[in-house]
Amino acid sequence: MEAPKLKRTLPDILAFEEIERIIAAIDLSKPEGGRNKAIFETMYSCGLRVSEVVNLRISCLYLDVGFIRVVGKGDKERLVPIGRPAVKYINIYKKDIRIHINVIEGNEDILFLNRRGSKLSRVMIFLFLKDLVKKAGIKKNISPHTFRHSFATHLVEGGADLRAVQEMLGHESITTTEIYTHLDREYLRQTLHKFHPAFKQ
Repeated sequence: MEAPKLKRTLPDILAFEEIERIIAAIDLSKPEGGRNKAIFETMYSCGLRVSEVVNLRISCLYLDVGFIRVVGKGDKERLVPIGRPAVKYINIYKKDIRIHINVIEGNEDILFLNRRGSKLSRVMIFLFLKDLVKKAGIKKNISPHTFRHSFATHLVEGGADLRAVQEMLGHESITTTEIYTHLDREYLRQTLHKFHPAFKQ
């Protein structure tokens, strides 16, 4: 007997404009604002898991050539391209904010630190984002993982090769990445319903 196929639930996705609104809601007058801008720019630019961003090390940044080395699930390493805005805000954070923090021993190589000089927790990233989503007036159910889903969906929507997306996300199996082709089809279906006369009836 064949086991029934489990339905894969499609996660909430943010449009690029919504991601921009969330990042724009960050208060840059505070030092943690500059850090958070660098965090969320990096998460969206590289499609990182929240655990990957809190564990990101300075020694894993190759910003001059536009790459970062990410340690993912099962300690598997991958090289991921990083966009110019993320590079810019990481450099600002390192040069103007992080330099003034008294770093706790053992955290010297950790990129993103809290005010006490130690590594941020995953919960903190979740709380920062929850606050920003509220400020941006977005009503979707958003978590840090939504940035990763949005990164992948925007790539697939733009016509990116699924193998390349798999590589960037650090998925062991292509079937995990294939959820984004379903998301893409769902997006197309919604677009047709919204704009195509034959679907509006």
